[in-house]
Amino acid sequence: MNFKELISKKISDHTNLDECKVFELLEVPPKPELGDFAFPCFLLAKELKKSPAEIATDLTSKIKENFIEKVEAKGPYVNFWIKKEILVKNVLESLEENIVLDKKDKILLESPGPNTNKPLHLGHLRNMLLGVSNKKILNYLGHEVIPVDVVNDRGIHICKSMLAYKLFGNNETPESSGMKGDYFVGKYYVKFAEEVKNNPELEDQAKEMLKLWEEGDEETLDIWKKMRDWCLAGFKESFKNFDVVHEKSYYESETYKAGKEIILNGLENGLFEKDEDGAIIANLEDKGLGKKVLLRADGTSIYITQDIELARQRFEDYNMDRIVYIVGSEQIHHFKVLFEILKMLNFPFADKCHHLAYGMVYLPDGKMKSREGTIVDADNFKSDMVKMAKLEVKERYPDLNDDELNTRADMIASAAVNFFILKYDAHKDFVYDPKQSLSFTGDSGPYIQYTHARICSIQRKANLNPENINYSLLELDSERNLINKLEDFKDIILKSAENYRPSLIANYLLELSQLFNNYYHETQIIIEEKELMNARLFLINKIKYVLNNGLSLLNIKAPEEM
Repeated sequence: MNFKELISKKISDHTNLDECKVFELLEVPPKPELGDFAFPCFLLAKELKKSPAEIATDLTSKIKENFIEKVEAKGPYVNFWIKKEILVKNVLESLEENIVLDKKDKILLESPGPNTNKPLHLGHLRNMLLGVSNKKILNYLGHEVIPVDVVNDRGIHICKSMLAYKLFGNNETPESSGMKGDYFVGKYYVKFAEEVKNNPELEDQAKEMLKLWEEGDEETLDIWKKMRDWCLAGFKESFKNFDVVHEKSYYESETYKAGKEIILNGLENGLFEKDEDGAIIANLEDKGLGKKVLLRADGTSIYITQDIELARQRFEDYNMDRIVYIVGSEQIHHFKVLFEILKMLNFPFADKCHHLAYGMVYLPDGKMKSREGTIVDADNFKSDMVKMAKLEVKERYPDLNDDELNTRADMIASAAVNFFILKYDAHKDFVYDPKQSLSFTGDSGPYIQYTHARICSIQRKANLNPENINYSLLELDSERNLINKLEDFKDIILKSAENYRPSLIANYLLELSQLFNNYYHETQIIIEEKELMNARLFLINKIKYVLNNGLSLLNIKAPEEM
């Protein structure tokens, strides 16, 4: 029973306002004493030639329903109170019902888009967490989500690590050096940056290497393939560590040629033009986006060249309803340009593209710079967090055996990282605080896990009888606050999915946990009065359900013991 929809229909029946418009206007008052819903009458004043307060009084006398306890005019507002027992019963019993959508989409979700010249770093970690969580949220609503990746395995940046390896590698391999493949390749990207300071001519040599690669030079391709495979093997390990799965990976090395053909055809058909240097450009000045080079004067392609073909190929492969690119906010302009060019080319999916931009993750000692070797790689970051979690768990539970200690530490570290990163809106920059993220008492993942485990502990001490619930006994303000918060759960999921914002769920879970813990400290749940205890056990069981499901959408486990 959706009380907001029912009240909207009643108001619509007694006014000339469209039911959807009434639904949009109907609000939840800021204070419980003002009712469960409130309708502002300002829009009707002109049509009915009455003051909003008079209209409110008239409506109050007309609306009566068996689920409504009271209707009252409060100035220009009509306030509604739902019968408490009906409201509580409806909220708690409907929590586990599925959300039904009018339309379910096929959605391609691109993440994390690594380069084969360095390991996955903290920025990639944020990307991956956004990808995994958004997939879970969209799947929860019944959408078909296809996780895909694009591997940036060609270009000038790739040639820099290749050139450094060719000049200074001495046939070293990941195996001989004892390094993970992507770390090994990244070492030579840093090496290039070091050497080019004293030998600027290396920049020209890297450009020449890119031309040789595109011309199919055998020696160049041999180095490229070897280093690419090392890097991809390293990525595979990292993806497994962070629960990242791809249905298909696309490679820029396989799309750039077809991308060049699209650009050349566009030039021939007058969509694009050449600039004074001979580069092919898209003139988007009328869109406020300037002029964008699509092919360099020497004929070599750039990111956007292959991005155009990549988009076309994905639509051919999947005929998706939408595609979401999870890419850093420094590429906002790039994607605005890309989407405009797709429209210029009359691609049918041009208006189905969305860029989910995300900001920087900083550590207390500043920004990461992969060229300077100050990158914080994702694997070691997670490993360090597990070590910190292990110390925290060992201090709290010194008698745990090693297996249980390792299991809990890994689970808590994952919660700490996932929650701390996902609680921020994607577009925001933030500083990651390892100690705060592991706190059992602050705004953290472990705090929500601990809340879930606390409810499990209460349930082990008392048995719930779900067949005999007296909802009218849940009359404390703290209980009403919890029920109101539980009522928001499905709406939060819908809003999160609509805007690709796991942060809404993260912060909702935090607020629910805080409300529960205040309730727990102020109220006895296990008491002699069996009927009241049973009602409270039913309430906290629903809180546990929401915490469990909400954490799962953030790819966090909900433990029964901490």
